[in-house]
Amino acid sequence: MPLSEYEQRVLEQMERALTSDDPRLANTLQSSGHRPVMRYVIAGIGLVVGLLVLVLGAANSNVWLGVVGFAVMFGAVGWAFAFAPRAKRGPEGVVGADGNVNARTSHPAKGAANGSGFMSRLEARWDRRREQGR
Repeated sequence: MPLSEYEQRVLEQMERALTSDDPRLANTLQSSGHRPVMRYVIAGIGLVVGLLVLVLGAANSNVWLGVVGFAVMFGAVGWAFAFAPRAKRGPEGVVGADGNVNARTSHPAKGAANGSGFMSRLEARWDRRREQGR
């Protein structure tokens, strides 16, 4: 059953409000959620095979077989997570009342001298907490 025009307008207004209130959540909800399942299945099989080879090497007192098993396990897990797809980023900026995205004009450099780096923010939070505790 299709939505009425009123319901469609209300739904669009709710979507714009969500996007303006929390753009990160809106981008997360709009993402396709596609995960490379086959990559994880193959890595899981490699992990199990490596573990079996490792146990077999330990049971037979073959150090080299245990090292090969560990290397297979490590390689399988590394392969699974090394080439994970990056999250798609939506448009950056502020959503206006009309629903259009106003792009940011300037992006401060990471770790710039203006003190907006990660450590500077952590230090500022720490200082605020210490002042509130007094």
